[in-house]
Amino acid sequence: MAAVDIDVPVDTEPKIGNAEEMERQADAFKEQGNLFYSQKAYSEAFNCYTKAIDACPKNASYYGNRAATLMMLCRFREALEDSQQAVRLDDCFMKGHLREGKCHLSLGNAMAASRCFQKVLEMEPSNREAQQENKTAETLLEFERMADFGFEKRDFRKVVFCMDRALSVASACHRFKILKAECLALMGRYPEAQSVASDILRMDSTNADALYVRGLCLYYEDCIDKAVQFFVQALRMAPDHEKARLACRNAKALKAKKEEGNQAFKSSNYEAAYQLYTDALTVDPNNIKTNAKLYCNRATAGVKLNKRNQAIDDCTSAIKLDESYIKAYLRRAQCYMDTEQYEEAVRDYEKVYQTEKTSDHKQLLKAAQVELKKSKRKDYYKVLGVGKNATEDEIKKAYRKRALMHHPDRHSAATPEVQKEEEKKFKEVGEAFTVLSDPKKKVRYDNGHDLDDDSGFDARGELLLLVCGRGRRSYSVLQMIGIISVCPLCNPFNCVCIVDKLRVPPRRMETFIPSGKISRRFW
Repeated sequence: MAAVDIDVPVDTEPKIGNAEEMERQADAFKEQGNLFYSQKAYSEAFNCYTKAIDACPKNASYYGNRAATLMMLCRFREALEDSQQAVRLDDCFMKGHLREGKCHLSLGNAMAASRCFQKVLEMEPSNREAQQENKTAETLLEFERMADFGFEKRDFRKVVFCMDRALSVASACHRFKILKAECLALMGRYPEAQSVASDILRMDSTNADALYVRGLCLYYEDCIDKAVQFFVQALRMAPDHEKARLACRNAKALKAKKEEGNQAFKSSNYEAAYQLYTDALTVDPNNIKTNAKLYCNRATAGVKLNKRNQAIDDCTSAIKLDESYIKAYLRRAQCYMDTEQYEEAVRDYEKVYQTEKTSDHKQLLKAAQVELKKSKRKDYYKVLGVGKNATEDEIKKAYRKRALMHHPDRHSAATPEVQKEEEKKFKEVGEAFTVLSDPKKKVRYDNGHDLDDDSGFDARGELLLLVCGRGRRSYSVLQMIGIISVCPLCNPFNCVCIVDKLRVPPRRMETFIPSGKISRRFW
């Protein structure tokens, strides 16, 4: 086979000088770099030291100088590599060991930093800088231990305190920042936690820990769908990330239980809804916002099941978790109204109205205040033993029954104390009947208005006494209202006295006024 001549281009440029010339050039770049460094022009200094290293890659001091520049630029990982290369080239390069230790310290690796400083102290035991930095490394280790103990005890405030102190030394440590952010999230300080995680993600978008914390914040803010996306992304970056896996499982379980409970409630299956909300509350006790909503939802289901006291407790639990949860205040206030705890209802409605001054909230507050005012008066419905929706006939029937029960003649043989108590009850029965049997007064009473405003009699009040045909007085009404009401046992039309079983006509009604003046009314 014939040989083939191939024209190979020849480099006619002369090669860059010999080793000595390269060293001179490297030294020149170094001196130029030193000048820039002294002027705090660190980027220019970095370029000059890089040229020096390119010209003479076996010189440890060039790597040391570039490491110092990178440290000033807060590029600690690159600075660590240069420092390690410097001590590999010259194990006795003290500044190289010092800078390596400082880089380890800034990156949060206190143990490695301590080893570097110990190396310096072996070479120069009196080196004050190494002694001081070694103490700083020991302090950093102590903060780490305290933080681990605090996290184990769920003392997240203590962990944040320790991490703040640690980050004042190890400013570039992502691990410390992530731990602080996670604890901030667990404390409910979501904006701060998100800010820390976002700062890390801007520098490293694949950081699984930062993705996990970002998802954790969304999860605790009840944005469960978005949270799951971040957890899944974190697991893609780090398939063995146990915290992200657990959080993702909890988020999905919590969402499923809550939605099942909501669906059961919409279907009027309140028992099932109540149980599903209860199950959901056991998924993750740390999820404050979602659990507050679950307590409130369970309270709604409890009201439907006539479990009002439990509903009040659930609303209180929701408020403890989230003091700004208006819906829980409104629901608890309504439960208080239903159970006639009006003072508590007014307090809750006042809280709501102070937070959101709407016309609806104002109306609810006024209604509760009216009920509170009414509750402080005598409850005439209770006196007669009837409900608030009782008919006129039911009121009359209850009146006759209660009046007969407490009639003074019926207790004439009782002790003076009993007679006095029964007389008092008898008067209350008469008062109640006088108000509830009068449509206008009943409306005013039900609306919480004062009954004295249009009563049309002396403000000192009257005591009305009915005297039946045999001269026996039957105490009837009325200290407060001033409306004549006959004795139920002495009906003015046929006056059947139940006690004595006597049929006698009524004779007169006497009205005694506190001034002593007597007026008479004849039938």
